[in-house]
Amino acid sequence: MSQLIIALSKGRILKDTLPLLKVAGIELLEDPEKSRKLIFPTTHPQVQIVIIRATDVPTYVENGAADVGVAGKDVLMEHGASGVYEPLDLNIAKCRLMVAGKVNAPAVHGRLRIATKFVNLAKQYYAEKGEQVEVIKLYGSMELAPLMGLADRIVDVVDTGKTLVENGLEPLELIAHISSRLIVNKASFKRKADLIQPLLQQLSHAVEQSRV
Repeated sequence: MSQLIIALSKGRILKDTLPLLKVAGIELLEDPEKSRKLIFPTTHPQVQIVIIRATDVPTYVENGAADVGVAGKDVLMEHGASGVYEPLDLNIAKCRLMVAGKVNAPAVHGRLRIATKFVNLAKQYYAEKGEQVEVIKLYGSMELAPLMGLADRIVDVVDTGKTLVENGLEPLELIAHISSRLIVNKASFKRKADLIQPLLQQLSHAVEQSRV
């Protein structure tokens, strides 16, 4: 009996994905918040869920360690996920990828310094604008960079914008609208079609229902 491995990441994506999976008859048998496990059995005898870092989900799926995954479009765009299928926008964990800076900051003369964890996306965005920028890679607390003089702008995902406001920053430019996508390993898509196709149909139905 073949097994289907679904890769999810902790936090908002996990919380928003579980109700959709429930519609497909897949529920966790343990609370991941209370367990140190990384591989979880589910109510579906042929489905297991692995919980990993959000940025690792495309890598696990692309290399076949997981058959299916849920990843934010920002992660897929940054890491380049050409080795996976992206059949479904789950319409969850929605946010915006923005350029932000200090409120009423004076114009920058010379090359902009951009702090971000989305290095490839930032370089591509500014290259398309014909601007040369210096990109500084950070792993968190982006809002600190302009306040401490490390960078002129940041490129980051923005949900409500409250964190920006609290740190004296404002959104300046919209790069992309982001939501989470279902991704599928290309070989698994063929080899495990008996498990993946019903899952896709049920999730599509659940997404449509959530829009109503």
